[in-house]
Amino acid sequence: MGLFQPDTDIFQERDVLREDYQPEEIVGRDEELQQYISALQPVINGDQPANIFLYGKAGVGKTACTRYLLRELKDDAAEYDVDLTTIRTNCEDLSTSYQVAIQLINDLRDPEDHLKPTGYPRRQVNEWLWEELDAIGGAVIIVFDEVDHIDDDSILYQIPRARANGNLEESKVGIIGISNDFKFRESLSSKVQSSLCEKELQFPAYNANELRDILRQRADIAFFDDVVPHEVIAKCAAFGAKDAGDARQSLDLLMEAGDVAVEQDATQVTVDHVDQARESLERSRIVDGVAGLTQQGHLVLYALLMLHEEGDTPIRARDVQDRYEIICGRAAVDPLVPRRMRDHLGELSMLGIASRTERNRGESGGRYYEYALDTNPDLLLEALDETVDMVGVTDAVQQRLDQDL
Repeated sequence: MGLFQPDTDIFQERDVLREDYQPEEIVGRDEELQQYISALQPVINGDQPANIFLYGKAGVGKTACTRYLLRELKDDAAEYDVDLTTIRTNCEDLSTSYQVAIQLINDLRDPEDHLKPTGYPRRQVNEWLWEELDAIGGAVIIVFDEVDHIDDDSILYQIPRARANGNLEESKVGIIGISNDFKFRESLSSKVQSSLCEKELQFPAYNANELRDILRQRADIAFFDDVVPHEVIAKCAAFGAKDAGDARQSLDLLMEAGDVAVEQDATQVTVDHVDQARESLERSRIVDGVAGLTQQGHLVLYALLMLHEEGDTPIRARDVQDRYEIICGRAAVDPLVPRRMRDHLGELSMLGIASRTERNRGESGGRYYEYALDTNPDLLLEALDETVDMVGVTDAVQQRLDQDL
């Protein structure tokens, strides 16, 4: 008998819990789907596709709804003899309109005709893009996932207006822009806002009831019958709703709980498995997050951790700066100027290690941010062990360490 054998008691189709799984039906997004369908309706009527802008936090169904509706739209378009092509481009690694244009051209060309990343005049690249798009004909929908990664917005203006400007004759092109950044729209020029944001859809965070529906839908396929009781689904949903209303977090937690059950040769997933899975995922998130920080990031984080243990958080950045400079002195490292130190606090906030709350004290106090730790201090001390050894500890941190012994 080999070292590896199929597991047959818990998981029936584990991949159903992964982020890239596309369900046959979307649950928990009825209102958003109806708005989305209305925005896509012109395609079936043979008209120019509307430009649609979706925004909301990660894990709230923007991409899943888009994939689902475009699949349905393509099927219906074929039934009504409507010529429709969809193109999806993830902009995570594309920071300029030039790079986006190159990527689109390569998506439309055969591999042997692909362009190099750089080295062409911008005007020529645009002409090639219009040629490729016009060669498709009919309705064309381009999906820009994580569109907020594009620093300059010229392509978001040019594509929607390409037909009006005479660059396209045979194709009617529309854009769907998807963003996790609520403020991205505000950063766009007014002319881009009027074109890209022709139809706007906001996806709010899921509540616990919606997350329960999503988890039950996936669990019924991913697990064998009677393996995941209601209380497990409810607990995973509650954790997801409390954290950020993020379906991905809840699904990851359920999958990890299933893995724990498999490792323990259990016949059913329990709430104890969920607790163990949550601790494991939190530990991994913190270790990965801290490992990705620079040395200065570690020092800023340790300063915030010290202040947390002393009961001084939430705290303004200028007060974190004071403790941070003391820590830098102990580490024999030159401290950053306040602006750069604040950048590291902002990074901690984006990683979910710290929280950032805006305060407004009116004309006398002005507006500012307060920062607080948003992560298990014990796990942070483990991840920062080298920094702790190098800098030393305060009485409050030592008490924390003594408690963990």
